[in-house]
Amino acid sequence: MEHWYWFVGLVCCFLSYYRRLQSKKTTKEEPTEWPLLGHLLSTLANVSNLHDWATGVLATTRYNFAAHMGLTGVRFFLTCDPSNVRHIFISNSINYPRGEEYADIFDVLGDGIFNADGESWRRQRAKSQLIMASPRFRSFSARCTRDKVERSLLPFLAHAADVGARCDLHDVLLRLMFDMTCNLVFGVDPGCLQIGLPSLPLARAMDDVLETLFLRHVIPPACWRLMYRYGFGPEKKMAVARRIIDRFAADTIVKRRYSGHKLRGEGITESSDILSFFICNDDASEHSDEFLRDTAVNLLFAGRDTTGAVLSWFFYLLCENPRVEQMILDELAPIAARKKVDDMVVLDASELSSMVYLHAALCECLRLYPSVPITHKAATHNDVLPSGHEIKAGDKILVYSYSMGRMEGVWGKDCMEFSPERWITDDGKLRHQPPYKFIAFNAGPRTCLGKEVAFTQMKTVAATVLWNFTLETVPGHTVKPKLSIVLHMKNGLAVTVKRRNFFTAKPG
Repeated sequence: MEHWYWFVGLVCCFLSYYRRLQSKKTTKEEPTEWPLLGHLLSTLANVSNLHDWATGVLATTRYNFAAHMGLTGVRFFLTCDPSNVRHIFISNSINYPRGEEYADIFDVLGDGIFNADGESWRRQRAKSQLIMASPRFRSFSARCTRDKVERSLLPFLAHAADVGARCDLHDVLLRLMFDMTCNLVFGVDPGCLQIGLPSLPLARAMDDVLETLFLRHVIPPACWRLMYRYGFGPEKKMAVARRIIDRFAADTIVKRRYSGHKLRGEGITESSDILSFFICNDDASEHSDEFLRDTAVNLLFAGRDTTGAVLSWFFYLLCENPRVEQMILDELAPIAARKKVDDMVVLDASELSSMVYLHAALCECLRLYPSVPITHKAATHNDVLPSGHEIKAGDKILVYSYSMGRMEGVWGKDCMEFSPERWITDDGKLRHQPPYKFIAFNAGPRTCLGKEVAFTQMKTVAATVLWNFTLETVPGHTVKPKLSIVLHMKNGLAVTVKRRNFFTAKPG
């Protein structure tokens, strides 16, 4: 009986202490801060739904929250405050480089442009900008996109429609973008999007890397480094994945160097893919295999995962919003009517440049489902943010673009609705949104160089698929974000595909 009294007393003490901890919180949604553990327990309890949980916390803490994981030593400042974003990305960007900790977490990217800071970053960005802004590369990109859609994506979807098979559209689009990106970066087409959907060790390795990189943000650095060194836990997959990625990059670089020497021997100094640009250029001797590996891997991750993820969420949103789908079809009708119809219509990027509603719908998708939901920054010197929060040198800052798109104070009471109209002015033109409010393509000096290429790819794929096929999500299929650095779908996007049969009814 005495033990029972002790137990009841302990429970009462715990409940009393718990109530005291709760009373210190400014809102119910704010995570409980425990002695020694900080916010660790709340984070672990919500890790399966982390993005939406963090959004709820930020919505009730005025867009800013300082989190720490107690004795683990992990601390970070979460923000989705546009004024803070403008300060961090634009006004005082020099104080918020990627930082050594970022490069440590993203070590798989080597010294590539996404990890680099200072002079190394400036040199790489200047060269990448020179390539991507050139008419030759823009033309090459548009041609590769059209050819891949016509020769791979449309036949695959037509087969799925004809046999009545369900397909994972998320996987299909990632395969499509993998082929496209390999073409643009390496000048090779792996042929991943075939009817039989061949095994993709490299693509699976990239997925494993992205998942592990996300976990490195919440696991104490000493722990994940120890796991990586001895090959256990999620870091075991990371080690295997890195070997696969490095082997692919090394083999491709050797082949491109050989073909580059042949081209130079024939007096050809220009090539359309990015790797050939570096190899065939006059200063090619300055580029080591390590530099080429880092550059290629950085661009491979950027091109395949981000655009593939956005297109997946775009088609999901259209399945859930038939009104928007019909608006895009109405906008497409005059363009498609000018095409000669044999079997399926393939639309060029040049024909889609004037489509305001399609562009607005893609922006709206990026607002709700940004391909990179969190951006990592680190402060070089002490600073005070516009929100009034003090930042110490070395502090880690996580800018939550996923949450910003869901803030009523930023986007209005309909912030959770998929409404492309918010991007269109009263006179039918695209409405500009400041980059610190819409940071899907970053902001300030690090604004994404591939933005125009990405929009070209997305418009071509979206318009061509929509005009030729009807997509429906499989009833009961759950779609939710995956815990990854890139906003992939955890369960994929299971859809049924049907051919559209309104070609003869198109306006002429």
